[in-house]
Amino acid sequence: MRRYPTNYDRWVELATFELPAKKVAPHHRWRLMRPRAANTPVVVATVAVRIGAVDPTPGEPVIPSHEFVCLRRDA
Repeated sequence: MRRYPTNYDRWVELATFELPAKKVAPHHRWRLMRPRAANTPVVVATVAVRIGAVDPTPGEPVIPSHEFVCLRRDA
């Protein structure tokens, strides 16, 4: 589990591995973005972004939230 800032000034705990999108419930799908400083190739941060507007393809890798991983192990 790792904690990342989100694109809307909150923090989220994500798993340290990726799963195919078809195995993760839609509201638990996240991606990590690495924005760059203006006019330079320097990465300034790592930000978690929830996948919502465009659904990923079933085989596309996504990072599940920590809640999803814990619920899945209990089931």
